[in-house]
Amino acid sequence: MAGLELLYTCVASSITSPQDAAVCFIHWEIVKSGYKCLGTGDEPIPGEKKSELLPASWNTNKELYTLRYRSNDDKFNLLLKAITVDSSLIFNLMDSATDKVTDMTVNVSDYVNEASLQSFEGVYKNTEDLVRRMKSSLLPAVKEEKSVRKERKDRFKDSESQPERDPLRIPSRGPPASYTPNWTDPLNPFAAGRADLDPFSGTTEGMIMDPLRAGFPRSGFDPSSGIPGVLPPGAVPPGARFDPFGPIGRHRPGPDPDHLPPPNYDDMFM
Repeated sequence: MAGLELLYTCVASSITSPQDAAVCFIHWEIVKSGYKCLGTGDEPIPGEKKSELLPASWNTNKELYTLRYRSNDDKFNLLLKAITVDSSLIFNLMDSATDKVTDMTVNVSDYVNEASLQSFEGVYKNTEDLVRRMKSSLLPAVKEEKSVRKERKDRFKDSESQPERDPLRIPSRGPPASYTPNWTDPLNPFAAGRADLDPFSGTTEGMIMDPLRAGFPRSGFDPSSGIPGVLPPGAVPPGARFDPFGPIGRHRPGPDPDHLPPPNYDDMFM
């Protein structure tokens, strides 16, 4: 309720009915939502200035109250109308940009003490219930405008953060800027080819393709274990490159009996 007491004190001399007090309360809740009042009537008047106070002659017509508001950032306008029907007030709040209208009907005696119109301490009652009804019925238009502004702001930020997209641009085939090769530089730049000169160095900087140490699957043949009838075990150092100089194994299969015989094989003079 901060600020409402000052407002009510400023207009207390012009409040002559419970409807005036109710409109004053609704006015302050709209101001708290981020708006200021421009004036009365449906049409703007030259020289109007935004203010948290109620304009002059705001309650001249006790049957129809008409107030115009503009947001603090000057982007949205609201039109409030309060119609007196017996002991009730029908509030209509319209967004001038979208023509969206919200409404609320209140029984004035439920929220205003008619006997205490000149005393702020006793004029209002059940204010929490009135505020709750306003937020659920009358002020959704204000909330919707704020959400639209936030959505536009977020959309603008997203468009700035994302790079410009050109559907005709051919994407680069090079590695991305964050790409890091999975190889490491040798500690000694002169170690290239060392494995070719020293097979027992334990390094892999060889220049010659070696299927036994290149990471490819090895066959079951191990030359260091020897070749029966050809090389004794240990004749080939472990890990050394070795090209077999003959077929492994002494017993080779003979010709297949199903092989075709040579021409004229039964000629005795061949």
